Amino acid sequence: MAAEAALRFAAILAAAMTIAALPASAQSNTAATDQTRIDCRNGANATAAACAKEGGDIKGGSGAAEAGAVFLPALIVDLFPNPVAPPAPVPTPRPEPSTPPGNNQAGPPAGGAIISPTDLIAVQPPRAVTGEFVPDEVLVTIDGDAGAVQQIAASFGLEVRSQRQSRLLGTTLVRFGIPDGRPVGVVLAQLAADGRTQRREPNHIYSLQQAAGIINYAFDRIALDAKQASGENVRVAVIDTGIDDTNPALTGVIAAQFDAMPDVPVEKRDHGTSVDGLIAGVGALEGMAPGARIYHARAFEGGKSTMDVILSALDWAAEQNVSIINMSFVGPKNDLLGTACRNARALGMVLVAAAGNNGPKAPYGYPAAFDGVIAVTATDAKDGLMPQANRGAYVFISAPGVEMVAPSGAGSDVVTGTSFAAAIVSGAIANLLHAAPDRSADDIEKALAATAKDLGPKGRDNDFGYGLLDIKAAEAAKE
Repeated sequence: MAAEAALRFAAILAAAMTIAALPASAQSNTAATDQTRIDCRNGANATAAACAKEGGDIKGGSGAAEAGAVFLPALIVDLFPNPVAPPAPVPTPRPEPSTPPGNNQAGPPAGGAIISPTDLIAVQPPRAVTGEFVPDEVLVTIDGDAGAVQQIAASFGLEVRSQRQSRLLGTTLVRFGIPDGRPVGVVLAQLAADGRTQRREPNHIYSLQQAAGIINYAFDRIALDAKQASGENVRVAVIDTGIDDTNPALTGVIAAQFDAMPDVPVEKRDHGTSVDGLIAGVGALEGMAPGARIYHARAFEGGKSTMDVILSALDWAAEQNVSIINMSFVGPKNDLLGTACRNARALGMVLVAAAGNNGPKAPYGYPAAFDGVIAVTATDAKDGLMPQANRGAYVFISAPGVEMVAPSGAGSDVVTGTSFAAAIVSGAIANLLHAAPDRSADDIEKALAATAKDLGPKGRDNDFGYGLLDIKAAEAAKE
């Protein structure tokens, strides 16, 4: 007993001095079955022969991304450059139902009821969101049943605030509350001593990527003929704010909606409405891929969200059998988010994310900096880089994102930010999948890189990535 206590005290002391985030595994891609691909990436339940066929990712090995990776406690939280709004309340999940919801359900048509998460157990609402992560919570994946979760909570003096089975993580995700004021880093170190805990992370806070704000010049700059543009029947998931689905630009565009934070009132709808409209808007504010079907997950309010809410939205998106997931937000590196992205990519989904608006000296922004995620920076009508854009080896491609007209909750607005550049790329990729539905995520990523119009220094660089998106050339590119 004395030795055990000494070991635990040493772990606590070490954690209080420094906390290192777990590194994300390098992304590789293959045409194997869904589960085999996930198992190979996670290093479990797959034979060496099956995994030996896994290929490399053109985005680069983990070395390039890890060089600029952010480790706790030096975290990044991207904020709007507009006046800072009051902290948004933290979402409180709903109680667990008697039977779990079915998978791959598209949900009701636009205008109907919005689906809310139903596989969560809520015990106590957490405190308001402040700083870089929720100060009295940790996220943990558990090897065990509900009994094991309760035993862990009792052993470490924690509260079970929610728990659910995550499809993309492939395990039970538990949100533990810390009722006695211990630092998050100390609790993470304590939990590391329990073999039933698989991954342990802070509940990081993420921010939408919108900068201050006429005809949409994006069609011309990315070589997409507006008269021929189409993403008909391509399924695109968008994780963002709530939307104004009465906006004429979204008529018939929204296939289903999901509210990952049902107990937080919807106040802001502009950002999500603009992103959806730029991807698949119709009418006067036509998007890049009219006809695409948008599966919209509300996971942000006041420009903020937390890791558990975002993971809930990602799991829902994966269940909708979408081909593309648009993530116009940025936050710190988080191993749970990295695993979810890696497994979504293994299932064949194309992941597109905003590179960030924090400026040239900002640390890497995630999820964009994970391997297998297409990190998008923003350019203007003359192909100049948006000054606020993040820079780094993880930047993959450039797309229009400065002073573009887009639908908003009030009708329309002029928008700027890597959020909107990401939406342009998601819509462009929907065109590629409409033209060739069997085209793989790997092939699309390689084609975008090989055909981009070089900007800045010759070759791939930290400002523009491979260069400006050229969708006409990418469509013609062969595997």
